[in-house]
Amino acid sequence: QVQLVESGGGLVQAGGSLRLSCAASGRTFSDYRMSWFRQAPGKEREFVASITWSDGNINYADSVKGRFTVSRDNAKNTLFLQMNSLKPEDTAVYYCNARNRYALNIDYWGQGTQVTVSS
Repeated sequence: QVQLVESGGGLVQAGGSLRLSCAASGRTFSDYRMSWFRQAPGKEREFVASITWSDGNINYADSVKGRFTVSRDNAKNTLFLQMNSLKPEDTAVYYCNARNRYALNIDYWGQGTQVTVSS
């Protein structure tokens, strides 16, 4: 059974930093693109950043470029999101996602972790 478990969320002041983790288990993820999404109250879920498990190809949303860094530890099956220079508009529930690159209907989500940035 595939599990994605996020951790590392919390309350931080504007300008501060947080590091989110997503522990992945239940299968090998070499054919997967691992992503972070977020959903703020009253808004739709939006893409934040992604990395392919096998070759480390990375993409970012324009809103987080230069502030957030996505990475993975293949040995520990863990995805990370380092978030610096946080802004109040970064406040959201952050979700980890795993999507098969060759079968897009194979898709897993974590339960989410709350990030709150105070002004």
